[in-house]
Amino acid sequence: MLDMKLIRENPAAIKKALATRKADADIDGLIALDSARRAAITGVEELKSKRNAASKAIGGLMKDGKKSEAETAKEDVRIIGDRITALDEQVRELDEKILNTLLFIPNLPLPAVPVGKDETDNVVVRTWGEQKKFDFEVKPHWDICEALKLVDFERGTKITGSGFPVYTGQGARLQRGLIQFMLDLHTLQHGYTEVEPPFVCNADAMTGTGQLPKFAEDMYHIGFDGLYPVPTAEVPVTNLYRDEIIEEKLPLKLTAYTPCFRREAGAAGRDTRGLLRLHQFDKVEMVNFVKPEDSEKQHEILVREAEKVLQLLGLHYRVIELCTADIGFSAAKCYDIELWAPGVQKWLEVSSVSNFWDYQARRARIRCRGEDGKPQFVHTLNGSGVALPRLVVALIENNQNADGTVNLPEALRPYMGGLEKLG
Repeated sequence: MLDMKLIRENPAAIKKALATRKADADIDGLIALDSARRAAITGVEELKSKRNAASKAIGGLMKDGKKSEAETAKEDVRIIGDRITALDEQVRELDEKILNTLLFIPNLPLPAVPVGKDETDNVVVRTWGEQKKFDFEVKPHWDICEALKLVDFERGTKITGSGFPVYTGQGARLQRGLIQFMLDLHTLQHGYTEVEPPFVCNADAMTGTGQLPKFAEDMYHIGFDGLYPVPTAEVPVTNLYRDEIIEEKLPLKLTAYTPCFRREAGAAGRDTRGLLRLHQFDKVEMVNFVKPEDSEKQHEILVREAEKVLQLLGLHYRVIELCTADIGFSAAKCYDIELWAPGVQKWLEVSSVSNFWDYQARRARIRCRGEDGKPQFVHTLNGSGVALPRLVVALIENNQNADGTVNLPEALRPYMGGLEKLG
């Protein structure tokens, strides 16, 4: 959430920054609400001062035996009290309107973020590895998965619906092995603490990280209890410190595995075959809480930590810096990491690494202490470390053999019982 003071003092700059994101926000209307709120608060303070003075005068009138005048003064105090109550209610209503408006305004892109009109203006920062060459006809992952009985798409659809596959045999073990491999890497080499959060969150948690209210239609909702299956571990892990001052040494680095649930109402009909776009998928997430002055440096470190997963698995990838029109709602700056999948001939996003600045912290009221010991909003960052199943897609398609088997990267074999191939 943006700082209302920042908006009030820099309306033109705010409008310009939001325009680069193609965001529709009524900044003038918001400032008008804020002005009305401040005027109402000033009115309340003036009336309280009058009421205090009148109350003191009543005692003097009673002491002097001026009972009639005292009764008149009491009526004046009552009237002033009613006006204060009315203004307090007005302030409460304005607070609610201002908050509801702010919750729909996206974060401001950092000045260094490339300005662009859409995803075609994203910038390739670097690539790692090379596209693998094959001397046989490359198959898409869904053919390989069905042939090796790694995934049962039909039974998943029967149980729940499309976008909910069933992993079987070596496919199920591959999912489990990849998750454990990534958690071990981040905890043992990258200095993360592993947490296992709830897989459902309340509305306050979803609001704190920016999923609600803007993207309600993309979320699953358990109506009876008012809970939401998590769309990403970012939500419960970030909200561990909601309404708190973090006293631990920063940066605080947490990692977690969760299944992720997304309706993705706006993506209906796209990439529906195989594992490319699912409503339930597994992901290992990395969340960082950092001091404001360290967040840009830590963002670069976080990207490298996500890249390390792919390097150890020997997969060709590229890092893309998203332009202003393509960064996520809550992000101030974002890198995507994409894997090349030869079977579907596509670059597939497996990690989105974002610096949210103080946007999430302001929504969730997460603070740390500055050098002077006073509380200040912390900066939050997060990145997938990394997401399945597109990782599985790239791994299977890049490591397929002419005989239909799939080679397993050496780094993954200890998590697969020493297995060298899927087959």
